[in-house]
Amino acid sequence: MDLEIRHLRIVHAVAEAGSVTKAATRLGLAQPSLTAQLKRIERSLGGPLFERDRNGARPTPLGEMVLSRARVLLPAVRELQEDAVRFANTPVEIPGYRLGATHGPILGGLVERVTAAQPGVPVTTRTSWSAGELTSMVSAGRLDFVLLGTCGDSPPPPGESMSWSVVGADPVFVLLAEDHPLAGESQLDLSMLADECWTVAPGDGCFSDCFAAACARAGFVPMSIYETDVATCLHLVGVGKAVALCQATFQLTAGLVMMPLAGAPLRWRHLLGWHSESIAARVAPAVASYARASYADAVRRSARYSNWLETNPQFGTVP
Repeated sequence: MDLEIRHLRIVHAVAEAGSVTKAATRLGLAQPSLTAQLKRIERSLGGPLFERDRNGARPTPLGEMVLSRARVLLPAVRELQEDAVRFANTPVEIPGYRLGATHGPILGGLVERVTAAQPGVPVTTRTSWSAGELTSMVSAGRLDFVLLGTCGDSPPPPGESMSWSVVGADPVFVLLAEDHPLAGESQLDLSMLADECWTVAPGDGCFSDCFAAACARAGFVPMSIYETDVATCLHLVGVGKAVALCQATFQLTAGLVMMPLAGAPLRWRHLLGWHSESIAARVAPAVASYARASYADAVRRSARYSNWLETNPQFGTVP
């Protein structure tokens, strides 16, 4: 006899009730029928699961082992059944949204729009510095969508059966302290920053190579580069110890200014990815539209970037 979920429910019911008679009542079965089923289950598992006497039924060591597994499996099966019912009765054809993102301006607005459009549908998020890690999680079915960025026209991280949609394309700007000697300029040539120290947040993309190449074209090799968290990056810029590259949609904090680079020597593309054979692919066009709307909001919140776009319309939201 092959073990089935209903057999685990019987074992669990006997353990919870403390006797076969009480378990039979709870399950709506005749006591002889439940006793016969329990004996067949015990034969299939290789030994008695309960010690039974006039005082009731107590699990044997084998029974304790089976019960420990059953207590994990039974809730998981119940959750599966509930998700399947919700899926079958949800017009969006997806039981929930599991969103992954590297750090950027889009995720918050995307969550806002998804939850507004599909109230009651679960939405979870995961962030990581590693675009490769998040892409692998989508390929493996552990996430439904990923938001990440790539420099220039570089491809996203490799992943099995991945589909990608461009959400937006930005120039990369520079953050300076508001009292920096160059803070009053309308824009900067990258070469004007040849003598600066730089601070960057970690990541596993190609951006460091793009930055090094842009600096080489501008005729210099970057001085010291501090790799640290975002808060420390902003602190080092604010106290004049470094300058930093930033997305043009960056929301300024007190004491900092954001400067465009002449000719936009560095560019950043925002991408939305999903597994092309997953159920998430069914709603990918809607999610992509939510992501673009969120990105457009981020652009509008940046007065410096919005003004810059008036003379550089090749950047910004992708239609």
